Amino acid sequence: MTRTVTLAFLAMILMAPTLALAGPSEDANAAVDRWSFAYGTNDPETIAKTYCPTAVLLGTVSSVISEGTQAIVKYFTPIKGRGNTNTIEERRTITINDSAAVVTGFYTFTRMVDGKSVPGPSRFTMLVTKQGNEWCIAHHQSSPHVLPKN
Repeated sequence: MTRTVTLAFLAMILMAPTLALAGPSEDANAAVDRWSFAYGTNDPETIAKTYCPTAVLLGTVSSVISEGTQAIVKYFTPIKGRGNTNTIEERRTITINDSAAVVTGFYTFTRMVDGKSVPGPSRFTMLVTKQGNEWCIAHHQSSPHVLPKN
C-alpha cells in the first residue's frame, strides 16, 4: 500500500505543471517591457512608475539630467495624450547579480507630429534593479540611433 501511495504521489508531481522561476535577466527584461508599454500610454505618471524613486534619466531629447520621480514626470509631460509608441527591436542583457542587470539595445519611438507618425530610431541603456519585490529602472540613458548609410 505504501508503495502504491508513493508511486501515485510521484506521478502527480511529475504530471503537475512546473513553476518556472524567472531569473534576474528575465525580470529585468520584463521591467524594460513594462516601461515600453507604459510609454505607449502617453501618461507621464504611468511611465514614471516604472522607474525607481531615485532614478536618473538621460532622455533622448533632453539637455538635462532628470533625477527622481518628479523630474521624470516632467520630462515625459510633453507626450501626454499624443499617441506616441515605443518598439524595442534588439537588446542585450548583462546580469550583474540577483538584483541588478543592465539592458542595452535599440528601440524606435514613433512620435505623432501634426497628426503624422514620425519614427525616431534610438539606442538605450538601462540599469534595472530589484527593490523589495519589484524591479525598476535605476538609470536610463537614451540617444538617437545613427543608422548606417546605404
